[in-house]
Amino acid sequence: MKTFIKAFFGIVIVGAFLYTIYFLYNKSKQERIVYKTESPEKVSIVKKTVATGKVVPRMEIDIVPQVSGIIEKLYVEEGQQINKGDLIAKIRIIPNMVNLNNAESRLNRAKISLKNAKINFNRQKKLFDDGVIAESVLDEYELTFRTAKEEVTAAENNLELIKEGQLKGSNKETNTLVRATVSGMVLDVPVEIGNSVIESNTFNAGTTIAKVADMNDMVFEGKIDETEVGKIKEGMSLILTVGAIEDVKFDAVLEFIAPKGKEENGAIQFEIKANVELKKDQFIRAGYSANADIVLDKTEKPVLAIQEGLLHIKGDSTYVEVEVAPQQFEKRIVKTGLSDGINIEIKEGLKANDKIKVKTS
Repeated sequence: MKTFIKAFFGIVIVGAFLYTIYFLYNKSKQERIVYKTESPEKVSIVKKTVATGKVVPRMEIDIVPQVSGIIEKLYVEEGQQINKGDLIAKIRIIPNMVNLNNAESRLNRAKISLKNAKINFNRQKKLFDDGVIAESVLDEYELTFRTAKEEVTAAENNLELIKEGQLKGSNKETNTLVRATVSGMVLDVPVEIGNSVIESNTFNAGTTIAKVADMNDMVFEGKIDETEVGKIKEGMSLILTVGAIEDVKFDAVLEFIAPKGKEENGAIQFEIKANVELKKDQFIRAGYSANADIVLDKTEKPVLAIQEGLLHIKGDSTYVEVEVAPQQFEKRIVKTGLSDGINIEIKEGLKANDKIKVKTS
């Protein structure tokens, strides 16, 4: 019995020893690496840079009054489509008290002069009828009388203009009526009925009553970094992505690059403008933020390309590792073309059915 127990424990110890050796051997044995491969594909490559900005109307016109006063009526609201000459607002004039007082005083003086000239003319006409004075003397008094009448008329018109902004019985339209100077959409009406407004003159731009713009003529206004501005030129194609409109892209053509940059946050930025080609079924609101992909270069048709990360660069040589047998690879020099930062064109060195070794991390 004791011999059996000793034999059993001996077998257990030997088995444990052998298992330990087997376990350590398997653990130390290096696993074989299996490399993944990828094949070239036919793709269109577009090299581009990005500019940020917004889409705005090409021309946004401020409608301002020609007289100062109080807004009495408003005839438009935001979003309304109007034509050139349509009524925007009516202004009630609040006359300047000094000017009003001077105009009233002038009219009173003119009436006094007219009354006196009329008395003198009637007196001289009676003397002329009696043959006492010559006709030439009467003509002088008649001229004075007519001049006095004209002065009264002028003083009345001046007073009416100061009080009402319009002459009574005049066929000319009063400048208290503000009309649209262009056709388009009303973007903003920054005043309300009862607000005071100032006329447009040499020294003052005047109070804006409405902003009007043609929403069928939109431009992209953006900024591009100085490191990229040398790569672009007028006439280049842009692809606009508007943040507020998902899954829709707009074509645009670059038409302006600022000759002078401005420093913003430590970098020099150049302003650019591009004409936006609108779609019939899409309405772009003024001020939408947008990103513009500026196409620097592109392939005319799909070309053979691989992911740029598959390339190896050593000195002046550019190569990839191509599978020649299962998990056996050889270096192959390739000639590359246009790259978009992800895919790169392969001009020479590869075929569509080649399998390229993927780099391990």
